[in-house]
Amino acid sequence: MNNKVTIAIDAMGGDFGVSVTAPAALQVLKKHKNVHLVLVGDEKKLKAQLGMRNRGNKRLLIKHASQQVEMAELPSKALRNKKDSSMRVAINLVKEGAAQACVSAGNTGALMATSRFVLRTLPGIDRPAIMKALPTFDENKKVRVLDLGANVDSYADHLYQFAVMGSALTSAVSGIKSPKVGLLNIGEEEMKGNDQVKHTAQLLSDSKHINYMGYVEGDDIFAGEADVVVCDGFVGNVALKSMEGMAKLIGVYIKKELKRNWSSQLTALLSYPVLRRVRKSLDPNQHNGASFLGLQGIVIKSHGSASQKAFAIAIEEAIIEVEKNVPQRIGEEVGVILEEAEFV
Repeated sequence: MNNKVTIAIDAMGGDFGVSVTAPAALQVLKKHKNVHLVLVGDEKKLKAQLGMRNRGNKRLLIKHASQQVEMAELPSKALRNKKDSSMRVAINLVKEGAAQACVSAGNTGALMATSRFVLRTLPGIDRPAIMKALPTFDENKKVRVLDLGANVDSYADHLYQFAVMGSALTSAVSGIKSPKVGLLNIGEEEMKGNDQVKHTAQLLSDSKHINYMGYVEGDDIFAGEADVVVCDGFVGNVALKSMEGMAKLIGVYIKKELKRNWSSQLTALLSYPVLRRVRKSLDPNQHNGASFLGLQGIVIKSHGSASQKAFAIAIEEAIIEVEKNVPQRIGEEVGVILEEAEFV
C-alpha cells in the first residue's frame, strides 16, 4: 500500500466486544504498515484490554463513546436513542472524512439503519444491499452473493441495481473485467420463478452492461460458474444461514464418526491434516466480512460471534475496498447504467 488507510472500528459491537476487536486491531496493524485504526468505545475498557501493547503506537487511536448498541436492540431505538454509541460514532467518522471505512460486529439491523441514515445512499440507488464472498469448488475463486438480508421485499429494479453494484465491486476487488452475474431461482428453465425473478431476468438480459449468464439454482452457487449471484434479501439471508448451518452440521457428523471407535480414531489421526484443511475451507469465519453496498461510504459487517482472526479478516476486507475505492467505482457504474436504463 502506498497511501494511508484509516478504518473506524466499532470496538463494543458483537458477542465479545473489546476482547476480540482490540487484539484483532493489533493483528491487522502488525501486518499492514500503512493502516491506521480508530477503536471506538469505552475508553477505560479499551485501555485495559490493550494494556502495554498499544504504548507508543501512533497508528492506533481510541475514541471514547459512552453508549453501546445491544445485539437484540431494535434498530429504530438504537437510531433514536444511541447517538453516542460506538457504532454511531464510528460511522460518523466515515461521514466526517476522519476514516475511510467502518467495521462492526454489532446488531445488523441497527448497523444498516444507522449507516443508511448517516451516510445516505449513492445517487440512483434506492436501497443498499448486503454482499458477501463465499467459497466455491475452485479454492482460488470466490462467488459474491447479494442481497443477504438488508431488504426482505424487493422489486425487479432493486435486484437490477444489486446486480450493477455487485458487478462493480467484483470487478474492482477481484480484477474481473466483466463478472458473470447469475440470478438465483428455483430452476434454470425460463418459465420457472415468480414475477419478480422473471422481470429481473428480463432487465438483466436487456442490459448492455451486465454480463448476465441466466438463472442459478441454490446448489449451483458454489460451482464457481458465476462471479456474482443476485437475489432478494429474504431468500439470500435464508440461503446464507442454511449454508452456515450445513457447514456446522458436516463438522459435527465428521467429529462424531471419527470418535466412534478406536479404528475411527486412528483414521482421524492419520487424516488430520486433510480434515483440518477441509474444516478451514468450510469455516464461515474464514470468509468473514459482508459489504454494505450502495452507501456513500464503506461499511463492513462482521459476524457477531467472530473470533479475533475472523474480525481481522473483516478489517482486511475494509482495507481492500478502501484501496480499490469501491463506492466511487459503484457510483460511476451506477450513474451510467441506471441513467441508460431510465431508473434515474
